[in-house]
Amino acid sequence: MARPVSGKQPTIADVAREAGVSVPTVSRVLTGSTRVSPEREALVHAAIQRLGFRRNGAARALAAGSLPMIAIITSNTTRYGYASSIQGIEEAARAAGHMVMICVVETDDREVVDAAVDTALSQPIAGAVVLEYDPPGAAALAAVPDWVPLVALAAGNRSDDEILHASMDDRVGAASATRYLLDLGHETVHHVAIPSAGRESSRLVGWRETLEAAGAPVPPPLRADWAPMSGYDAGLRLARDLDVTAVLCGNDELAMGVIRALNDSGRRVPHDVSVVGFDDHPLGPLWDPALTTVRQDFVQLGRDSVRLLARLQAGESGVASARLVPDLVVRASSGPRRRSAV
Repeated sequence: MARPVSGKQPTIADVAREAGVSVPTVSRVLTGSTRVSPEREALVHAAIQRLGFRRNGAARALAAGSLPMIAIITSNTTRYGYASSIQGIEEAARAAGHMVMICVVETDDREVVDAAVDTALSQPIAGAVVLEYDPPGAAALAAVPDWVPLVALAAGNRSDDEILHASMDDRVGAASATRYLLDLGHETVHHVAIPSAGRESSRLVGWRETLEAAGAPVPPPLRADWAPMSGYDAGLRLARDLDVTAVLCGNDELAMGVIRALNDSGRRVPHDVSVVGFDDHPLGPLWDPALTTVRQDFVQLGRDSVRLLARLQAGESGVASARLVPDLVVRASSGPRRRSAV
């Protein structure tokens, strides 16, 4: 169920009432035009914090019924999943007559997050879409006040949350890829994991649960970051273990790094080690060997978020989160386990 949207930004009068002071006193604190006692200034700032008050143009736009802009809050604009999600949001927003603004939040530091949210709310916005793919995104989502119509994009099924989500069920995708590799005769599947967004990665959960259900060994996952070189480093470690015959990577760029490291170490893909990626990066089919992957439609996910936002703006009741299920694309980087791995 979606969180309730109040539709009304806190005003200076609300702050004055909450703080127990006059409206002119609040105005003087905000502008700094006239000196206010430290005690009253502290009361005003505490009220601002509790109410989530921000000085911006959104309240005027709400009152006038003119809300042309959708704010996108994200930690990254260049990675494949992020960029494709933003593409989908922009396409759907433009078709609905909205402009789009992008606010980048680089870390989950409170000051950085608040600055990004303040930037978004300084414009007359119809609502916000937050890419909750990582800790900065999760922090930004928590910082958006409840008067803003809000949808989050997320990995994993997040329909149990108060905030509406357009999510990709990558837990199911990881389970499907792991089951596929086990069915090819591999005794187990190793995992190179992407960073999590404040909770355990759904891809890691789907991988582990599938191994446990099959009674297969569960190797410790190798933690990586988003960069392909991180995958390369993980691949060098995996190459030293001749018992490794199958690897599921948290994204395609890590998988590309793993394949390169295995090849550089004399381990052939897929003859010695099968490698499966995640996301279906455009370079995946062109890699050598072409990359087996879990395909995710990030563009559609972005479109779904705008559709959900429109339903929130219309005041519809019972709006439910949207969920997409990824599918496995089999290419040349995976194959049956061979009894002699070297």
